[in-house]
Amino acid sequence: MHRDERVFILGEDVVFAYTFAVTKGLKDEFGEERILDTPISENGIIGVSVGAAIGGMKPVAEIQFEDLLLLAMDQVVNQAAKMRYMSGGQTHVPLVIRTPGGFWGSFGPHHSQNIESFFMHTPGLKVAVPSTAYDAKGLLKTAIRGDDPVLFLEHKRLYQMQGEVPEEDYTIPFGSADVKREGDDVTIVATQLMVHRSLEAARELASRKIEVEVVDPRTLAPLDKKTLLASVEKTGRLVIVEEGCRTAGIGAEIAAIVAEEGIGYLDAPIKRVGVPDVPIPFSPPLENYVIPDAKRIVSAVESIVR
Repeated sequence: MHRDERVFILGEDVVFAYTFAVTKGLKDEFGEERILDTPISENGIIGVSVGAAIGGMKPVAEIQFEDLLLLAMDQVVNQAAKMRYMSGGQTHVPLVIRTPGGFWGSFGPHHSQNIESFFMHTPGLKVAVPSTAYDAKGLLKTAIRGDDPVLFLEHKRLYQMQGEVPEEDYTIPFGSADVKREGDDVTIVATQLMVHRSLEAARELASRKIEVEVVDPRTLAPLDKKTLLASVEKTGRLVIVEEGCRTAGIGAEIAAIVAEEGIGYLDAPIKRVGVPDVPIPFSPPLENYVIPDAKRIVSAVESIVR
């Protein structure tokens, strides 16, 4: 926001930084002309943001929960995503939509979903899914400085996670996966919180003499197929871990890519670890049961290594 006066933030309760305090202190620094509280209307927030972006501004819209993007699907999918194509490249929509997803503290079926595959399926949208503070900063700068609509999906449980973040300016290009851990026996592809649960599983598996490579795509659209395929070529085995439902999820797309373009690399069937096709339960024991954990990941890996 210091770099570009066209950047402004809008959303519900962003002035007082409710619910997850991401915008805390920005009103004091930039004033209420650039930090704008809105009515409780997700469709209105995104509609105003699309118009502002077309008009030359760079809105960063906050939707309090990822699930509530469903209330603005027409604006996101039919307007923001298609405007550049429909205008023959004459109109750009430099819009960033930030929103937290995933499970956290028994928020129930309406506030605990991972629906990134909905938007990965939409041509014209870019989708970022950072798993670390370092990646979040670099990807967010790239998103804001670009000319296309970006869904910047943040996981609620990662807000409390700390990590090294350089003070200097840096960006991370979209479509650039990161190998979070190197290994020779099995490739795990995971996003957001599942990256950390996969790393936990990898440490456990290392004690059993199984070396796991953990690949974090960092963005789903565009997707870095080259890095994913190179890892599978090295290890010969693939496990995909996601927090969304398995059916038609991001794991299904990644598995299809590897089956089409890297089937000769595989020494074992592809395994997917995800949420069963059920709403995320409110009950804490049931919620913990459906969300993948390190134990389930370890089991999936061992099933294709034996």
